[in-house]
Amino acid sequence: MKLLSLNIKKKSKFNVALFLLMVCLLAIGCIFVYSASFYSAEITYGDKFFFLKKQVMGIAVGFACYIFFSLVNYSKLNKLRWILFVLSVILLAAVFVPGIGLTNYGATRWINLRFITFQPSEIAKFSFIVLSASILAKSADKVKSFKGILPILLVGALYCALIILEPNMSITICMALLVVVMLFVGGAKLKHFMILAVPAVAMVVVLIAIEPYRLKRLIAFIDPFASSQNEGFQLVQSILGIALGGMFGTGIFNSRQKYLFLPFSESDFIFSIIAEETGFVGSLFVILLFVLLFVCIIKVARGAKDKFGFLLSMGIGALIIIQVLLNIAVVTGLVPPTGLPLPFISAGSTSIMIFMSMIGIVQNIYKNGINSESFFKK
Repeated sequence: MKLLSLNIKKKSKFNVALFLLMVCLLAIGCIFVYSASFYSAEITYGDKFFFLKKQVMGIAVGFACYIFFSLVNYSKLNKLRWILFVLSVILLAAVFVPGIGLTNYGATRWINLRFITFQPSEIAKFSFIVLSASILAKSADKVKSFKGILPILLVGALYCALIILEPNMSITICMALLVVVMLFVGGAKLKHFMILAVPAVAMVVVLIAIEPYRLKRLIAFIDPFASSQNEGFQLVQSILGIALGGMFGTGIFNSRQKYLFLPFSESDFIFSIIAEETGFVGSLFVILLFVLLFVCIIKVARGAKDKFGFLLSMGIGALIIIQVLLNIAVVTGLVPPTGLPLPFISAGSTSIMIFMSMIGIVQNIYKNGINSESFFKK
């Protein structure tokens, strides 16, 4: 009886909530990727399922990645941190090599291997989380000094520099925010952030000023309806779509904006289609799923058996919530338009596979920490 009692009390090593939340978001993604793209896919590729097929293939590979990372002990990533860093730098630089880098809409952000196309910046975000978590876990005392956080700042600056050259302002901002969050949870002092704030703001101003299209986007953001047929077109169409959704939406598959009114409706602006078809209630439900996922990841982080696992989980949770907040802020006109996928939902195989891999890592951290004493209590 005593043995039976112990077995009952022992918790499962599989976090069901984490898995189900991921699956729900992926399912929502498939529904709305199809809804947002079937018309444009039929016209462009002669196959209304074109984007849905790519999404399903990305999810299939993503599940393989999820299973792999949930089974392999996350501590092994600690040993691979510099390999991942070097690989990320090589891949980010490779996009500028003729014949390897792929240019679309004036940006060279993809590597084309003929059989697959992917964005190195998605891998770089994951690589940065692993490397910064490793450095911060090993130098808890050093991070209190500016010298201690310098390696993380340099790595982050290198990634940002290579990404902005593509150019990709959105991922650069995402990476910069990720650097701040990792330093914050790692224990950096407030005065360090205050020191870094001035050059960071100055750099943003410079980046906007040196590229005319960014300045035009900023002006369009301030008053998108003043240039509704030019720079403000996408934001205006996004806002109109959200407005059409009202409280309960026009109904799934009944969006008007996807009929070539809203560019990139299946990727960066998919939340606008969700809002149009499901209304305020459906949009709130999707946001709630992300909040629950974030809370779930934070709970796993607090139960991690070591600081590396804690920082790794916190970094993954931070990246997800940063992208969600930026994506929704863009489509609702709260921040200037910039392309950034909605995690697990937007069309894009690279993003899907990386985020599913990261959830697999969190699952592994949970498995290794659930029946061990949390490092918080040590």
